Amino acid sequence: MKLAVVTAGLTQPSSTRLLADRLAEAVTHRTATATGTPTGTENGTGTETESGTEVRVIELRDLAVDIANNFVTGFPNGRLREAIAAVTEADGLIAVTPIFSGSYSGLFKSFFDVLDNTALTGKPVLIAATGGTARHSLALEHALRPLFAYLRAVVVPTAVYAASEDWGGGHDAFTDGLGERIGRAADELAGLLQHRAPGARRDEGDEEQVVPFEQQLAALRPVE
Repeated sequence: MKLAVVTAGLTQPSSTRLLADRLAEAVTHRTATATGTPTGTENGTGTETESGTEVRVIELRDLAVDIANNFVTGFPNGRLREAIAAVTEADGLIAVTPIFSGSYSGLFKSFFDVLDNTALTGKPVLIAATGGTARHSLALEHALRPLFAYLRAVVVPTAVYAASEDWGGGHDAFTDGLGERIGRAADELAGLLQHRAPGARRDEGDEEQVVPFEQQLAALRPVE
């Protein structure tokens, strides 16, 4: 099983990358639990974990110039082509962006602009974001979720937002902590991945396989 992780953090170290790593670790742990395989440690860049899930992390800050050149020339270079292939061929995607001016970053949007508009059709996607204040958390719902809906991806119900104060580990009586939100979103993505055949691709001209709505709902129900 292949899991692509796109992170648009601009600094190093980055809270956006940290959130992406925690989400990837949670998803691989849950897919391993579902299959009865032991989990491995976070590998960072694309080797296969002991859980059998190949995780490929794509740092967009390293591809910023390549993405800009693609807009000018109309062609991706080798590095960008590899990143596009990793996302297109993955069975699932985790997409994490910092929030700037109430929306996703320009670098994040530019990367998904260079993808073919059918590249994410039917692909399970977990969306997440980081920001300095919790007031920007709704950007996940008014900016990221519509973007991936337009790309015809299957976005999990729980979106994960991490404000600066979330990294302290505390939360009030009215909200879940960051760990709980990560766990719930990871459960949802892992459930969808278990119902998606590894490596399944739809070639042009093939009949589209429609997953019954009841089956999609069953994949999102928590395991008792």
